[in-house]
Amino acid sequence: MQIYLAAPFFSDEQVDRVARIEAALEANPTVTDFYSPRHHQKTDNPEYTPAWAAEVFRRDVTQVLDADALVVVADFRDDDADSGTAFEAGMAWALKKPIIMVEETDYKTNLMLTESLTAFVNKAEDLATYDFKNYPESKFEGQLF
Repeated sequence: MQIYLAAPFFSDEQVDRVARIEAALEANPTVTDFYSPRHHQKTDNPEYTPAWAAEVFRRDVTQVLDADALVVVADFRDDDADSGTAFEAGMAWALKKPIIMVEETDYKTNLMLTESLTAFVNKAEDLATYDFKNYPESKFEGQLF
């Protein structure tokens, strides 16, 4: 089972959350492998150049296409989701891939994200026992906008 981890990793809090999710996925016996974009930002091109951006974009899109499911972190900053994460979640939904959303904060969450998910968990550590073979469904619990 190949999982794509769609998550922002721009602050210490976000990096900590992603690291805890990565540890949970590593511990999960129903996960064969996972791809976390934060570990795949290097290219032969200088960071933040058009060539670097094109390579990272192609790599991440290919990984979304190849994934069996996505774990999406609905981490909000200034009442808005990370645009890259939202893009990846939209791709997954259009491709009919299961989406497991993690939301540990109490921010209001956009209904486009909450209505696209297969399952919702509110603690990163819960992903260590989630059944990625059968994808049990659960609804979002929180405030919507």
